[in-house]
Amino acid sequence: MALYVKDDRARQLAETLADKLGKTKSDVVLAALQEKLDREAKPVSIFEKLEKLWAEHPVPPPTGEIADKAFFDELSGEYERE
Repeated sequence: MALYVKDDRARQLAETLADKLGKTKSDVVLAALQEKLDREAKPVSIFEKLEKLWAEHPVPPPTGEIADKAFFDELSGEYERE
């Protein structure tokens, strides 16, 4: 069954995105609808998002350096440690 979009702005947006991505209007409309359905299907809590972020970007191990004013001054070249 065909989908007929009567809204000129919607058609224009679909054409613009299709041209930019080198895809068909049908492809970009399908992708947009699927992304929206995926977002609506299962809301992800902030805790789940943070767990994923931490898993993908773990905190580096401690260096043993003390991050005090002198440390940051040395990094910026304003102070030399003894």
